Amino acid sequence: MPKMKTKSGAKKRFRIRPGGTVKCAQAFKRHILTKKSPKTKRQLRGMTEVHDSDVQSVMRMMPNG
Repeated sequence: MPKMKTKSGAKKRFRIRPGGTVKCAQAFKRHILTKKSPKTKRQLRGMTEVHDSDVQSVMRMMPNG
């Protein structure tokens, strides 16, 4: 039986924390930043957790965690 491979796109975008939650980069910080306020851009820094409804699909893409 062949091994299950991790999706390379998911490998670059998500990290699974020891507790089982999944973290990812914050969205809406890539372009069209001139019309966004400094406060908005500041709050988009750092990582965030993947929504509960999407965790199962992320885990399926990353079988080796």
